[in-house]
Amino acid sequence: MQPSPTDQVATALVRTEIAGGVATVTLDSPRNRNALSRSMRAQLLAALQQVSHDDAVRVVVLTHAGPAFCAGMDLKETAVERPGHEGVREVPAILQAISACRTPVIAALAGPARAGGVGIMAAADIVLCSPNVSFSFSEVRIGVIPAVITVPVLDRMNVVAAREYLLTGAVFDADRARDTGLVNAVAENGTPEALQDLVDSYTAALLLGGPTAVSGTKRIVRAGYDDSDARFAPLLELSARQFSSAEGREGARAFAEKRPASWVAAGN
Repeated sequence: MQPSPTDQVATALVRTEIAGGVATVTLDSPRNRNALSRSMRAQLLAALQQVSHDDAVRVVVLTHAGPAFCAGMDLKETAVERPGHEGVREVPAILQAISACRTPVIAALAGPARAGGVGIMAAADIVLCSPNVSFSFSEVRIGVIPAVITVPVLDRMNVVAAREYLLTGAVFDADRARDTGLVNAVAENGTPEALQDLVDSYTAALLLGGPTAVSGTKRIVRAGYDDSDARFAPLLELSARQFSSAEGREGARAFAEKRPASWVAAGN
């Protein structure tokens, strides 16, 4: 039985290519800025689990097609979900798959990351980006709580800066992200070639290490990082409650309708 065109489209949201010991996992849904729809979440989790168990893979590069790395949860999809369905239970599993991956994971960004997209990026071992990339924990501005993603974010980011940006939802640039610890390195310029050169330099350095030694070292440096189910459980509950609240529903609708949320004063 041949897959239908709809089935073929559904399988195209995440692409995986393996060459020279490097698995490149690409978010490929530019039409919605690689937002974390149900299909995107499921396919990304499956791709990460697959490459983690492939003995030919020694480094994973998580990157994107289109102008944005990831816009966070698909709020247009969320806006029409039944009340009480928060749609985020796969997100902790994705974050856990990145940290538990036996090989180093590099996140490579040529475009902006927002909300849950920043969380996924922050779970990586190494984060690289172009100088034009911007970041925002935009959840509070749409009436939801960035609960789940605080697990990887607070592990990477200067706590003073984390408080500022998580509470305000303000946009910050690549240099600021590097200063806070959220990003490891910024490419020399905004060309795709410059970012690829930076990625290549890091992958080359990682491939110089013995595979077992690198994997063991990752386990050691991650030893104090708690992304257990027990850690995520209360955060999921908090996130679900806020997503399904009147405020969360209004924020999702306002985003989908491209209008200010009801709590935003006129003129702001």
